[in-house]
Amino acid sequence: MPSVPLILVRPPSPRLAEGELTHLDRVPVDPALARSQWEGYVAAFAGRGWDVVELEAAPEHPDGVFVEDALVVVERSERCGVERLAVLTSPGAPSRRGELASTRDGVDRLVAAGVDLEVAAIEPPGHLDGGDVLEVGDVLYVGRGARTDAEGIRQLAALVAPYGRRVVAVPVARVLHLKSGVTALPDGTVVGYEPLVDDPAVFRPFLPVPEEHGTAVVDLGDGAVLMSADAPRTAALYASRGLEVVTVPISEFERLEGCVTCLSVRIRR
Repeated sequence: MPSVPLILVRPPSPRLAEGELTHLDRVPVDPALARSQWEGYVAAFAGRGWDVVELEAAPEHPDGVFVEDALVVVERSERCGVERLAVLTSPGAPSRRGELASTRDGVDRLVAAGVDLEVAAIEPPGHLDGGDVLEVGDVLYVGRGARTDAEGIRQLAALVAPYGRRVVAVPVARVLHLKSGVTALPDGTVVGYEPLVDDPAVFRPFLPVPEEHGTAVVDLGDGAVLMSADAPRTAALYASRGLEVVTVPISEFERLEGCVTCLSVRIRR
């Protein structure tokens, strides 16, 4: 099996502007610009040597482009002899539950292609969105808020324990998902814009950033991170820590409470 990492993505729906909103007011979204920005996002990974796997388009699902909410992939712990786990979630918003079937089809295609995945699912009445799951080392911080409940967290904790992971539940009330407020740098430092973080003391170490759209980063590997182009001061902060910073414009997705993490599911091989 090839050792290159891959991302699982879904092209944006023409109905993207109808997506769910919780904390932001609805503003116009340009579908053509969104498609162009999504292509640029995917190209940033491809240019770093990542394989790209597209899920089936889902024009009937405005939020389908935010694939991270439907699938959580937990990598193998070095202290645990098992392989990675793919968990199909149980989205908290009823409008998003129809995305699961095509997501499962995509996971099945990966398995058929030789990607080593154990597959499990969060079952109702539990609810869990992947955007609420932040992996830092052997810890999965899971946000309990509008989209993820105690039962969803309990089920996830039981599923990931054999994979060498423990779950720490944290409150989320100021943003839609945990990873709308905090993500992590490659060295494990949790970063976030403090006005959007319910309890920064939960995370150690924690690095406050100066801009709202600087909270979300994706580890591209080899000391590089991907982030929004709408946070230049935060990009400079990350660069000062020795990181190579790759920026992409994602304004149309940010208008819908999206960020660079939720547009893909990353699988490192």
